[in-house]
Amino acid sequence: MDELVERVDAHDRVLGVVSRSEAVRHNWLHRVGVVVCRDERGRFLVHRRAERLSRFPGHHELGVGGAAGVGESYAEAAARELCEELGVRATVRPRFTFLNRSGLSPHWLGVCDAELPPEPVVTDPREVAWHGWLTEPELRRALREWTFTPDSRHIFDRYCSP
Repeated sequence: MDELVERVDAHDRVLGVVSRSEAVRHNWLHRVGVVVCRDERGRFLVHRRAERLSRFPGHHELGVGGAAGVGESYAEAAARELCEELGVRATVRPRFTFLNRSGLSPHWLGVCDAELPPEPVVTDPREVAWHGWLTEPELRRALREWTFTPDSRHIFDRYCSP
């Protein structure tokens, strides 16, 4: 069954409830929550999406996340996706939101961050083909050389700006 999301306006105000596929098909704004994961050394977690995924298969990604469900905050959506995709529970802190017009369809993107505990990350192979920890200089180089999802650069630029 298709997930339900809140259709929102250009000011992130709720207009109604629609299916995610309907929001994408009609280019209606909806909400997506992502979390930028770091370790105790400040490295960034980067992952490569599984090849079988319908959206951006095989692309690298900085944030872990997905569409916010009805009544779900950006941070709640990011925390849920973190648990689903990486099997990790961590405190997720909201950082910023922005209207993201790159990617599959336009959406409000709520970016959060979390410091992951030192235990190993165990990814869902249906979602994640590879993951690794990169320092900021390594991530800057990877963003130039690897194929990333369209919003990863926007997230990184805003995340690192003062």
